[in-house]
Amino acid sequence: MRIIVAGDGEVGIHLAKFLTEENHNITVIDLHSDLMKNLEDHYDLMTITGDPTSPAVLNEAIVHKADLVLAVLHDEKINIITAILAKKLGAKKCIARVTNAEYLKKENIELFRSLGIDALVCPERIATEEIIRLLNKSAATEAFDFSDGKLSLYLLKLDENALIYNKKLSQIAIENPHLNFRAVAIHRNSKTIIPKGNDEFLLNDLAYVITKPEGVNNLFKLGGKARIDIKNIMIIGGSRIGRSTAKILEHDYKIKLLDVDKKICENLSDELSKTLIINGDGRSVELLEDEGIKNVDAFIAVTDNSETNIFTCLMAMKYGVKKTIALVDDINYIDISHSIGIDTIINKKQITASYIVRFTMKAEVSSMKCLNGVDAEVLEFVVKAGSLITRKPLMEIRFPEGAIIGGVVRGKDSYVAVGQLQIQEKDKVVVFAMPSAIHEVEKYFS
Repeated sequence: MRIIVAGDGEVGIHLAKFLTEENHNITVIDLHSDLMKNLEDHYDLMTITGDPTSPAVLNEAIVHKADLVLAVLHDEKINIITAILAKKLGAKKCIARVTNAEYLKKENIELFRSLGIDALVCPERIATEEIIRLLNKSAATEAFDFSDGKLSLYLLKLDENALIYNKKLSQIAIENPHLNFRAVAIHRNSKTIIPKGNDEFLLNDLAYVITKPEGVNNLFKLGGKARIDIKNIMIIGGSRIGRSTAKILEHDYKIKLLDVDKKICENLSDELSKTLIINGDGRSVELLEDEGIKNVDAFIAVTDNSETNIFTCLMAMKYGVKKTIALVDDINYIDISHSIGIDTIINKKQITASYIVRFTMKAEVSSMKCLNGVDAEVLEFVVKAGSLITRKPLMEIRFPEGAIIGGVVRGKDSYVAVGQLQIQEKDKVVVFAMPSAIHEVEKYFS
């Protein structure tokens, strides 16, 4: 695909790098000439220094031949103008990043479509939804639902309470013949393994599992995990994510929200009716103790500083908080954060990539999740008539190395993938795949 990325920061750069690795033809538009030169020196892409709202700049990027234009600057108004102009100048599909929740109302989405914007992406809103989901599925380090929960992906960190560590997958299957879940990956020592029967789980492994709803309780039992009863929540940071999370949760939980900026706290007090707003530095041990950190069940750090979020989560863990969630925008910190015990990492760049990358694929992808700290994705493909995946039972299909089918949704039913299963037209198939395998996987569903 010919893709134009208009960006002015890390989200645009991350998308450009990610899509280049997927072998797309990428052109990046940005006002910062030094950044553009560095990007062009290190990656196989084109760069243009200029304003993406300029028709001349868009034409220089050969916008009339673009299959996709991604406007992901920090300023949503520039993104909207860029996307509208790009579509008028001939781009096939345009996506704009926004932060204003009003734009995401159904009637306004239709309005933007009429102006030529095919989709709006709001990383902050997606991050909020992910936090809510993780609080509802408190035993998991990471969780994602497919087809309204007919299948789910869970990430469990295996500790000494797990009943499956030091056991091979084949042994676990023999001991539990009616499992309603399947392990699709193991992340160990910064490497990701797609497991086979002879592979075994080790202490501190990160296990990625696809499960049916009825398999969740058994999964947690074997993984040595218990659901956390969450009543008291502390949020550090009155960012858009912190504000929207508190607004959704404040009627069901006791919430304290801390922010160091007095003006932000005043604005939050006007907007939030049941949340206790505290003006103070969340890094202060004395302040956290005064505000009852020992009685907190879940601690959410979503300031604009990754180091602050990691540090405050570590302090919360020291005081016995059962669930910690940190916004970590520096991808280099994600693996470290997992290794030092922080439960869950939220990364806006990967959230945005999860939403956007499916628009670049030839096969129909109904949902997609780029995994935090793991160079892999989980995708839900919609099966087309006559596609390769429908021609034989799974055991007879030579599926690409670096990918594994976890489960299948068929109408109201869901199935864990086993060798005898025959994929049918209109099935939704959940696939775990390394980046190197995605294009080969696509061919089975196109």
